[in-house]
Amino acid sequence: MLLGLFNEMRAAKVPVSVRELLDLINALKHHVVFADMDEFYYLARTVMVKDERHFDKFDRAFGAFFKGLENLDQLLEALIPEDWLRKEFERSLTDEERAKIQSLGGLDKLIEEFKKRLDEQKERHQGGSKWIGTGGTSPFGSGGYNPEGIRVGNAGQRQGKAVKVWDQREYKNLDDQVELGTRNIKVALRRLRKFARTGSPDEFDIDGTIDHTARDAGLLNIQMRPERRNAVKLLLLFDIGGSMDAHIKVCEELFSACRTEFKHLEYFYFHNCVYESVWKNNMRRTSERTPTIDLLHKYGPDYKVIFVGDAAMAPYEVTQPGGSVEHWNEEAGAVWLRRFIDKYKKVIWINPYPKDAWEYTSSTRMIRELVEDKMYPLTLQGLEDGMRYLSK
Repeated sequence: MLLGLFNEMRAAKVPVSVRELLDLINALKHHVVFADMDEFYYLARTVMVKDERHFDKFDRAFGAFFKGLENLDQLLEALIPEDWLRKEFERSLTDEERAKIQSLGGLDKLIEEFKKRLDEQKERHQGGSKWIGTGGTSPFGSGGYNPEGIRVGNAGQRQGKAVKVWDQREYKNLDDQVELGTRNIKVALRRLRKFARTGSPDEFDIDGTIDHTARDAGLLNIQMRPERRNAVKLLLLFDIGGSMDAHIKVCEELFSACRTEFKHLEYFYFHNCVYESVWKNNMRRTSERTPTIDLLHKYGPDYKVIFVGDAAMAPYEVTQPGGSVEHWNEEAGAVWLRRFIDKYKKVIWINPYPKDAWEYTSSTRMIRELVEDKMYPLTLQGLEDGMRYLSK
């Protein structure tokens, strides 16, 4: 049975190996979970999925496999041997419940009656004593009060008396290519981490306290230490306005995630291509600007640099002096980009457009060449690849 589930996950591109399969089999042998579909689901996901971005693939594979079982007998046999199920189930019953379970002729009769009514019923049912529904006294459904029941769905309030749980589950996508959100972006940015303890000692050091107390013959000697923080320094430059207006939402989410993940973060805005000045406040972009040369002098080579933009513009905006559509620039945008490449060891460009669209714009190809092919799409996989490069 577990081989079938394993093959379904491999077909769904879940990166699972035989090692995880053997661990799951061993967990079932030791009764880590028993006769509970919810618990089996969480156990299987915990053992077999090592990265939360694959949860959606696992959910689809798990659902496809169990929906593929033709009937309830197969489902029970697939999960655990029948003799294990019966012994464990009978052990959990009180004398009163054991007597009631025989009112339908035992578990075999209960399952047979369930399948029969499932075939006969053609519509949803609320209340009552026969059909599969919610809130009634029928042995089948959800939220009812029959002690020898099979729960189907989760529409009603649980009474804790079901023999079998049969639910459909849906979980939020965390796949590589799904639409980004702040939480998903944070997951990708976590690859760019280098922890250090700097600043004032305001965190209780348990290990240090134990060590110093032992050295002082049991006299309590409390030790404090600086908080452990991500020491990576990040310089973030956003293209703003024009064609980037279509990507405001995802850029806001990226910016929000970066503000959370990086303690040492500096950010600036530019339009289309970086020139002799950048700015921090878009409402005052004409009056409050920072010379780009000052930026290059202020932030040292230990900073990682990320440009975020679609790189879609007229080619002369990259190659020619005076090419900017907003002002007269003395030097071409390519000159300023090369200065960033020469100053900083790690520079990448994140493009919100899909990778297969980059070849349709000459300026995108130019920018990509200038950043030495370190352009990545604004997807989870693209961000992970970019963070992996920056972290080297």
